[in-house]
Amino acid sequence: MLTPGDVVELDLGAPAGSKAGMTRPAVVVTAARVLRGGPHVVQVIPLTRTIRDSGAEVVIEPDEHNGLSDTSAAQCQHIRTVSTARVSDHLGTIGPSALGQVRDTLAALLDV
Repeated sequence: MLTPGDVVELDLGAPAGSKAGMTRPAVVVTAARVLRGGPHVVQVIPLTRTIRDSGAEVVIEPDEHNGLSDTSAAQCQHIRTVSTARVSDHLGTIGPSALGQVRDTLAALLDV
């Protein structure tokens, strides 16, 4: 079962314009209460190794828990709803601190 903050490998398909695409890691941001229901779709934030000085991205360093091999940026401006069938692997978890930063950035982007 997926949990908030999980780092998963998924196929986002061919990118259109500046959207994130291809097979890449992403962070699950769907609420735990929703995930407990076994949804067929989840909300994810794609990760990229391209680090930009952007208020819309959160830098995540690789560690023994998240399964990342490179410093990555959570592209909060590219939040996506994807089918759970697109998830091909569970890499790890970013932990509560980084998940809080991602959620705070999402809240600022969405003005909520």
